[in-house]
Amino acid sequence: MIVIEGLHKSFDSHSVLKGVEFHIDRGDSAAIIGRSGCGKSVLLKLIIGLIRPDRGEVRIGGKIINDLSERELMTIRRKFGMVFQGAALFDSLTVAENIGFVLSREKTLTPGAISRKVDQALEMVELHGTRDKKPAELSGGMRKRVGLARALVYEPEIILYDEPTTGLDPVVADSIDKLIQKVSRQLEITSVAVTHDMRTAGRVGQKILMLHNGIIYIQGDADKLFKSTDPVVHRFVNGISDPKDATFKN
Repeated sequence: MIVIEGLHKSFDSHSVLKGVEFHIDRGDSAAIIGRSGCGKSVLLKLIIGLIRPDRGEVRIGGKIINDLSERELMTIRRKFGMVFQGAALFDSLTVAENIGFVLSREKTLTPGAISRKVDQALEMVELHGTRDKKPAELSGGMRKRVGLARALVYEPEIILYDEPTTGLDPVVADSIDKLIQKVSRQLEITSVAVTHDMRTAGRVGQKILMLHNGIIYIQGDADKLFKSTDPVVHRFVNGISDPKDATFKN
């Protein structure tokens, strides 16, 4: 479903990606991990076609998207749903209005049809009775669920998650992880989650990809990464700082 080959991306003189390669099969789920500033968000933007690579290919569903026009990219982006780190909800709209926002803008469905789709999405994310609430009335976990419902209402083939459990306590984070697994399994959606949370990576990623120094440094299942003796991998998955990175020395 997603194939990345020899991907390079620089900004001015700063090289961010230096030959990234991986693939994610249709219906599978992957977690992308790595230190802050390593290029994870840049990689997501390249996958969805928001920015273009300097070299290499991005293929979505077998189609190379690098040189597509903006109109052609819009068709490709219809395959995607996006769940943002802070949910990115409109404060002035109700839950139902947030979820159905894009469908209402497109004006291809009747209000009744949109309402039914909103209800189906709310049922999938287990948020009954919240249609008329405003985002300010919701907990952080509930806002994440509304963000996922908004992605689902579009019936995407791929969902990208940007730090899906950031700012949540461990219990709520676990419930979001289980929801991501449920959505991926029941709807057979290809899922890609960028995360710093190794518990989330281990739970939602059938495949975990670690981005380091501009390349995919290691990839495999959670067991492979957690048991790795490579010092770079071991330090990251266990949250151990590299002494060479220390700012202050005795």
